[in-house]
Amino acid sequence: MSNFHDFEAKTLNGPEKAMKDYEGQVVLVVNTASKCGLTPQYEGLQELHKELHGEGLEILGFPCNQFGKQEPGSSDEIAEFCQLNYGVDFQMFDKVDVNGGDAHPIFKYLKDELPGTLGKKIKWNFTKFLIGKDGQPIKRFAPTTKPEDIKSHIEAALK
Repeated sequence: MSNFHDFEAKTLNGPEKAMKDYEGQVVLVVNTASKCGLTPQYEGLQELHKELHGEGLEILGFPCNQFGKQEPGSSDEIAEFCQLNYGVDFQMFDKVDVNGGDAHPIFKYLKDELPGTLGKKIKWNFTKFLIGKDGQPIKRFAPTTKPEDIKSHIEAALK
């Protein structure tokens, strides 16, 4: 597969979602966790979503329990936490692995296309991948990069 739009993933509430549904939109893929020091980034992600969704931004959250077991909850618990604490209304997906042999194909693809400091591994929760309207990965952002600090990159991709 050579394009983000070639993949599918299971949503947090169950059905599979084709990434081709996001053709023509800018996508920010984020591996998330509810019990992480970086969890407050949900607030910044939701702000970006609220501000730029109408212009063509889609934020896709992928909960992951691989880093310090910081996402132990069930799908229902994750959904409730995100909604109650941060008002998240961007698309959340089922819990996935992002590293190792069982890594979700989307993350295998993104790590191949945009290796980071650790090469083809994800360092921690809240690693972010910006994907263009054409389905090609544009840029990878570190877990500590705040959502508001990538706004200019998103806006450039939206033009």
